Amino acid sequence: MSEAIMQGRGSGLLPAVCLAIRVNTFLSCSQYHKMYRTVKATTGKQIFQPLHSLRTTEKTLLPGYFPFEWQPPLENVSTNTEVGIIDGLSCWPQCIDDYPMDTISRRFRYDVALAATIKDLEEDILQGLKSHGMDEFQSGPFTVVVKECCDGMGDVSEKHGCGPIVPEKAVRYSFTIMSVSVTGENNENVKVFEELKPNSELCCKPLCLMLADESDHETLTAVLGPLIAERKAMKASHLILEIGDLLRSFRFIFRGTGYDEKLVREVEGLEASGSIYVCTLCDSTRSEASVNLTCHSITRSHTENHERYEIWRSNPYRESPEVLRDRVKGISAKPFIETQPSIDALHCDIGNATEFFKLFQDEIGELHIKPNPSKEDRKRWQVLLDQHLRKKMNLKPIMRMNGNFARKLMTKETVEVVCELIPSEERREILRELMSLYVLMKPVWRTTFPIKEYPDLVHQYSFNSQKFADLLATKFKHRYEGKITNYLHKTLAHVPEIIERDGSIGAWASEGNESGNKLFRRFRKMNARQSKSYELEDILKHHWLYTSKYLQRFMNQHNELKQSVFASTPFDSSSQNDSPPEPHDSIDF
Repeated sequence: MSEAIMQGRGSGLLPAVCLAIRVNTFLSCSQYHKMYRTVKATTGKQIFQPLHSLRTTEKTLLPGYFPFEWQPPLENVSTNTEVGIIDGLSCWPQCIDDYPMDTISRRFRYDVALAATIKDLEEDILQGLKSHGMDEFQSGPFTVVVKECCDGMGDVSEKHGCGPIVPEKAVRYSFTIMSVSVTGENNENVKVFEELKPNSELCCKPLCLMLADESDHETLTAVLGPLIAERKAMKASHLILEIGDLLRSFRFIFRGTGYDEKLVREVEGLEASGSIYVCTLCDSTRSEASVNLTCHSITRSHTENHERYEIWRSNPYRESPEVLRDRVKGISAKPFIETQPSIDALHCDIGNATEFFKLFQDEIGELHIKPNPSKEDRKRWQVLLDQHLRKKMNLKPIMRMNGNFARKLMTKETVEVVCELIPSEERREILRELMSLYVLMKPVWRTTFPIKEYPDLVHQYSFNSQKFADLLATKFKHRYEGKITNYLHKTLAHVPEIIERDGSIGAWASEGNESGNKLFRRFRKMNARQSKSYELEDILKHHWLYTSKYLQRFMNQHNELKQSVFASTPFDSSSQNDSPPEPHDSIDF
């Protein structure tokens, strides 16, 4: 079966192969399919097939199988292409001597991972060329746009055994191929592949896993430093890879947008989020942003952050710390990862929902006419709001705002429920208007293709944000005089500029990486090897296979074949161990 599939890979023969084998090979196909489904053991627990049972097909999908080269060769990167999983600290022996690295890290070499991903997209690229009426022997150069994400997964320690629970935190660095394009006949840019669901965990490829805290700057630098160096080398070179029996050239554009504000500030050298410098995109202070809510431009960049760090480090004008801090606009550490100045739509959603949740409490307590409430009063308002939302909206109280709660909270239906607790009809109308404006603004920075899906809302965004800002400045002056939250500032001031520049904010969010957090926990729980070193290797390999476009296509065709067999053959429950697959948009192992 594996050999037949491999012969069909890249040549468009896979559907024909699947149709040809039909009923005679149905059981072998089903056994192959088991590798990518949840398997019930006799204990009832979910387990993995062990990695040594990987078939040839799976091995070809992992990085390090297909040969490739770079022109010119990558600086300080080996030309060996048969490289699988490597130790994340292997390139930093001098750092380990100076600073004891209390971490375990495993990763793929960046260029090897990208080559494997492009090879996995082989059929999509060839189909894209054909659908646009382009020459299938087009050698390129193809331009590949890559979204990079990095985030801490929080506490991933196993809750068992005796003794105190020691938090074990993990960090994952990943990437998503957003598009592959090539220059057409009239010098226009033609996209032969575009990721339609860029926030799905199915297309977010894991690159590096480490058992470390994202706040541990030294460890993060040590592990991600070599990866960033490989990324820098690839910017000045072209990948030469065989696609469709022809060597083709690929150049890469890297855009680090899948970071939350905490990580952006850490890797770009800015002060923490409580700083008076409220924004990672502009130089505005919190007081300036609260006076001028909408009129700001993106000014910060990685290069400028480097220059400001050098000024902060050397202090060439011999200024006092306060004056020097104002000159560098809050840069106090060396930037070591280049990020794209943007807004993370997921955390923008969560940040704004957190602010509205507090605003609801203020309205319940009529803070606009009763300033300086006690802690007991504030706690009482929160309990009252929590109980009411639980009763009317089935929104259970949570310790920390998450994406699902934020999406349910920021609706007109929720505001109507909250208004039942607000004594003044005038304040109810103001709150309804505020939420109505927010609901009109939200799709612009949340959806993947806002210009295509909501063209009118995109054009009206500046007007709506100005009305929203006027309401805050007049009716909620008691809350926003002299202060404003980081994400609310970005929502009001920077969305139109980013949409004009990039075409989308939602497509470049970190949601795919965040969705991968539950996969890490699931894979780890199902893993047989308990050694942490081997454990990370297993998780990385299985997660990589989970994101394979080729396997996703194969599984879809297998499901169609299975359904056609069920339709033509009487179903005998005694002879079939597998139940018919349920339709879904994600893969279950």
